[in-house]
Amino acid sequence: MGKERIEKVFKEKLANREKLFVPYIMAGDGGLDILQERIQFLEDSGVSAIELGIPFSDPVADGPTIQKAGLRSLKEGTTLKGVLEKLKEFKEETTVPIIIMTYINLVFRYGLEKFAEDARVAGVDGVIIPDVPMEEEDLVTEYLKRNDIAFIRLVALTSSEDRIKEIARRSEGFLYAVSVMGTTGSRKTHEEQVEDYLKKLKEYSSVPVLAGFGISSVEQARKLSAHCDGVIVGSRIVDLFHEGKEEEVKALIQGSIQKLEPSHQE
Repeated sequence: MGKERIEKVFKEKLANREKLFVPYIMAGDGGLDILQERIQFLEDSGVSAIELGIPFSDPVADGPTIQKAGLRSLKEGTTLKGVLEKLKEFKEETTVPIIIMTYINLVFRYGLEKFAEDARVAGVDGVIIPDVPMEEEDLVTEYLKRNDIAFIRLVALTSSEDRIKEIARRSEGFLYAVSVMGTTGSRKTHEEQVEDYLKKLKEYSSVPVLAGFGISSVEQARKLSAHCDGVIVGSRIVDLFHEGKEEEVKALIQGSIQKLEPSHQE
């Protein structure tokens, strides 16, 4: 469990010449009762880890699709505490790493130390808090470290060279490369500079680099992961689950993580 599980699972998949695929789902979208079933489905489909969003009333990093999913989840009465309690119920059956994506307000309200302890007990391996800048991350990293939970850092296209280097140096679990300027959501194209940016991150980072934000097709996933270790896909997966299109979710995952031939490796 914890940071080591992320490292172990990712290392095995990369050694097996598989690109990493991390889906994002909103906890409580459709009710918390289906959470175990959904996590098991994703695990069976071959994902590398699961990013589990916690609904929040002011989700600054999320586009329209995930905002709507968050509102649906809030209407179901989903809370951070409720998600951790639900995860704890079936943590022994879960082998895929679980990454919680939440906002600092919710963690503060919960209590920093208690959140980290309860997350560990629930089997959480990593945490993403997009509204905590590098300069303020000491607020939470001490407690996460004590509980062996990876603090997953995001790095942006607009970050300076020095900042990119420092974020890469601090990274745990994996480095989340934001591959668009803006919020999450499906897009038809990516900026041309993304390829150079991902290659640069690979040079600086000692942990796997995953590209996220705006990826909605197998073609986009393969194109981006050619320059890094894999992708994170959120809005498209949230939409497909909401529409009951599980087979399309599986096809997106398995098409994106198709094993590479040695000659195709970067």
